[in-house]
Amino acid sequence: MIKSYWKKGRKQKIITVLLSIILLILLFILRDDYQPALLFLRKFIFIIVVSLVILILGLRKFRKTASTGARLGILGLLLVFFGILYVFGWHYGMYDYMKTYNVFNHLNRVEIHELPLTQNERIQPLRNIFSMANESVGETKDVSLPHLVRVDDENKWTMAIQPSEKYIMQRISDNTEEVFSVSSTTPFPRFSNDNRIPVTFSIGETLKFSRNTYNAVVQRFNPWMLFNYEPSDTFYMKNDNGEWVQVVSLIKWKGFFFPYPTFGGVMIIDNGEHDFNDYLERITIGKGTFVSPDEIKNYPFLTKQNTLSEKVSQLQAESLKFLGGFSDPLPWNMETAVKIPEMPEDQNQQPYVTDFDFVDSNTNAYSGLYHWFGLEPVGADRTSLSYSVFIPADGTDKLYYYDHASKKQGYAGVSAMPLKIIESRKEFDWDANKPVEFRPYIKDIAGRKRMFFLGTVSAINKKGQFDGSATPDLALVDSEYRDVVWIDVKHPSTWDETIYNQLNEAWRSSEGIGYYFNERPKSDVDIQQTIDSLKVVPKIKDNTEQIEALQRKLDSLKALEN
Repeated sequence: MIKSYWKKGRKQKIITVLLSIILLILLFILRDDYQPALLFLRKFIFIIVVSLVILILGLRKFRKTASTGARLGILGLLLVFFGILYVFGWHYGMYDYMKTYNVFNHLNRVEIHELPLTQNERIQPLRNIFSMANESVGETKDVSLPHLVRVDDENKWTMAIQPSEKYIMQRISDNTEEVFSVSSTTPFPRFSNDNRIPVTFSIGETLKFSRNTYNAVVQRFNPWMLFNYEPSDTFYMKNDNGEWVQVVSLIKWKGFFFPYPTFGGVMIIDNGEHDFNDYLERITIGKGTFVSPDEIKNYPFLTKQNTLSEKVSQLQAESLKFLGGFSDPLPWNMETAVKIPEMPEDQNQQPYVTDFDFVDSNTNAYSGLYHWFGLEPVGADRTSLSYSVFIPADGTDKLYYYDHASKKQGYAGVSAMPLKIIESRKEFDWDANKPVEFRPYIKDIAGRKRMFFLGTVSAINKKGQFDGSATPDLALVDSEYRDVVWIDVKHPSTWDETIYNQLNEAWRSSEGIGYYFNERPKSDVDIQQTIDSLKVVPKIKDNTEQIEALQRKLDSLKALEN
């Protein structure tokens, strides 16, 4: 059709050339709009190729067959094939099963035999920070989802104050002009001027068209990256020059047979207002500086930092279900299969970004931010802690895991924690309050490393959103002894001693530990308590008659005086 139209004359040739040029320009400029379709082809390339081959061969055979019965048989076989493909591939999740197995085979796993200690404990859960930040902005502003990052050698929650998604004009014309940077280790997060950093980003997560972070990053991709990369979480942090930047985590898809996601590096977007030259750059080649995983070591502010997409770390942690072999997670086995437990009442699921100290753990792992997972058996009624998984948050190609199950430690897992908290404080209104986000708390107390889970009790409003408090109720649950220790949120330095004061007698009777925290055996008191506890019936002498005689004499003397 195009060829015949081309031959009609000079006018038609000019129109065809102009339309072709316009189409090419649109394909170039609008590549951020159709990139998800390219990515879909990349993710399911193997299934698409197999389906097309079977469909083409089947239709060719159908056309060459004269018999009606044979034709119906071919159509029936095609329907059976695609039906089986749907049922096993999607309904029973075998496609995801194979994808996760690919992740497992290409994972750099390192088993550790000693737990790292936690440090710089964050007080508030993510959703509390998010709700308090939203309480501090105006009607036309939104707050981006908080992320825990390292800023000036301190762990902080950072989030952008950006134009609200409800107001289109602001998203078209305004910039992101402020960033919250709030300490994660304080029980009193402040969202005032001191923690409200003035910085302008002409590219933001809620902005429209080419100024949208997703669009700007995709426009920066080369043709190969359009098929293999996708933007994920956006972090706000300082670069090596002390300037605030956006760091967009990238996911790279690898493999042909059941492609799987991996950490693909980051795209760094500098701050600054946009002008006409900036506009031309955005719509043509996008914005950002691509840093591959191999180049991250050249950027000190990106090392030991939180830049890994949670979609990637979740799949990596989940892949440990294949430690017992390819068939172990299948329904008729499941001897060692594990899962990432989901907390129905918690709006922030694992991983929990936590600061770990690996100095004395006999590994070459760095001390800093990690994505932590507590894996549990796949059964709905099984809540024991099977594995602790530590994935470097800066995308380092390693996964550290500690096998609690093989060591027969019998620790309770994350999903068992809410009921422990609820049982310890029955007087709470648990319809209006929820224990959430049980992150690990590992400390060297009373002679050995002990693992607890630090949980926060958060109020929940009528809309189902958590309502943050500056002084939340905190509790530590001993994963081994199952005891709940309520701690003073305002005095983190006293937590370990509070734990010891509550549990030292249980530890002493069970483990035979000594005395710590300048505690001394109180032998005299113990003996006295033993004596006091004896059931002794005292001998009582009856002096009733003597008392009555003396009382009569006293009455006689009073009568003589009168």
